[in-house]
Amino acid sequence: MGGGAPLFLIAGPCVIESEEHARRMAAEIQQRAAAAGVPLVFKASYDKANRSSARAFRGPGLREGLRILAAIRRDYGLPVLTDVHSPGEAEAAGEQVDVIQIPAFLCRQTDLLQAAARTGRVVNVKKGQFMSPWDMRGAVEKIHAAGNEQVLLTERGASFGYNNLVVDMRSLPVLREMAPTVFDVTHSLQLPGAGGDRSGGMPQFIETLARAGVAAGVDGVFLEVHDAPERALSDGANALPLPRLADLLAQIQAVDQAVRAHLNSPAG
Repeated sequence: MGGGAPLFLIAGPCVIESEEHARRMAAEIQQRAAAAGVPLVFKASYDKANRSSARAFRGPGLREGLRILAAIRRDYGLPVLTDVHSPGEAEAAGEQVDVIQIPAFLCRQTDLLQAAARTGRVVNVKKGQFMSPWDMRGAVEKIHAAGNEQVLLTERGASFGYNNLVVDMRSLPVLREMAPTVFDVTHSLQLPGAGGDRSGGMPQFIETLARAGVAAGVDGVFLEVHDAPERALSDGANALPLPRLADLLAQIQAVDQAVRAHLNSPAG
């Protein structure tokens, strides 16, 4: 990841809704990513701890969720990613997944960052909606201090007033100076809490932001993908419908190739 390696994709449903659904989504996304020649990391959460409502679906929990992710990793030959919320969860997840993700609201939590680092897995830190890009250096340094150099940083938008997020494309090259950088397109189009007891979203702009982010220079793209967003149990309002994935991958591949060709040319 990074350092001139191919553009990669982190994609999957927001939460594990069932083992059958997670497996089906992994197979469908893997098929489209392979056809496009895009390396894939499958993502899904075993517990969505930060929901708008206490009544919202959170997932199957740590033990069952990690079992499902480990089975997908084994049966489909895919690297897998999930987010963690405590040092104990990081230790358990490190035994089953390839990438441990630190949620945006927890990106400054030293004990959590260092516990994730000590697993030896890749650690993907989402930039908090309240953080400037340059302030993420502290998170990177905490992970390095714990003996782990395998860090990704993910941009997912910054708070813009109430119930809205914006992406400052200048943040992408700033983050990329510290670590390989991922652009979380779908969460950047979330409207936090805009639905009262749930978040809204603007999925009609997914392709626009994805193209812009790749043009600005990123190492990977993060997408929440669902076969029926209107029925999704979490973040359906900003998820990419599965039928749009293949075309989007073709678009961002074309942009990435154009950017690389320019940078590698004498004029670049």
